Amino acid sequence: MKTAIIQFPGSNRDRDMIAALTKISGVAPAKVWHTETEVPDADLIIIPGGFSYGDYLRSGAIAARSPIMDAVRTAADKGVLVLGVCNGFQILAEAGMLPGALMRNAGLKFVCKQIKLQVTNNKTQFTHLYEQDEVIPCPVAHHDGNYFADAETLKKIEGEGQVVFRYAEGTNPNGSINDIAGIINEAGNVLGMMPHPENLIEPDHGGDAGKYLFESALKPLLEAAA
Repeated sequence: MKTAIIQFPGSNRDRDMIAALTKISGVAPAKVWHTETEVPDADLIIIPGGFSYGDYLRSGAIAARSPIMDAVRTAADKGVLVLGVCNGFQILAEAGMLPGALMRNAGLKFVCKQIKLQVTNNKTQFTHLYEQDEVIPCPVAHHDGNYFADAETLKKIEGEGQVVFRYAEGTNPNGSINDIAGIINEAGNVLGMMPHPENLIEPDHGGDAGKYLFESALKPLLEAAA
């Protein structure tokens, strides 16, 4: 079982993600720089949070056009799991790998706090260890997390179970339409989410609810490798 972290200029949650994956899987992920054109053989590719290219133009817009993203797209087309968190979600949307767009927060301010996150689809490879509609705590830290999709796209993703996470109990920090906090692609192997599960994997962080996302994704891979 192998994992890989894609790094861009301005990534600042890559170390947190590396620490989380290493703790949960026991194996350190490969680190892949944005100028590379191939991703090492991996079962799970993660695009972490941060401010790639300083969020110039639009958050994730430049990173989405980096050489490595062609390789990420090819891997996803072959069924490899891909997870984008915060800036990673923005990059996946800008790359056309997930529908919709991430806009400036409704309050036009950077938001850094803990919110409540509802698991609205626990039948994905990323969420099967959660209960359906389970509400968990999770931290957010972003300026451009306001998810938007046109009416037709919104109807489609809502109807087909592609909305995986919502901000719960009035904790929507950014104005996202329908309180959407995370979505998955039609094939079910590419997930984008704004909250940071990698920062809630052990009691010293204030809880461990985030680790079950990684364990959900890694469990079948670890069992296959056993």
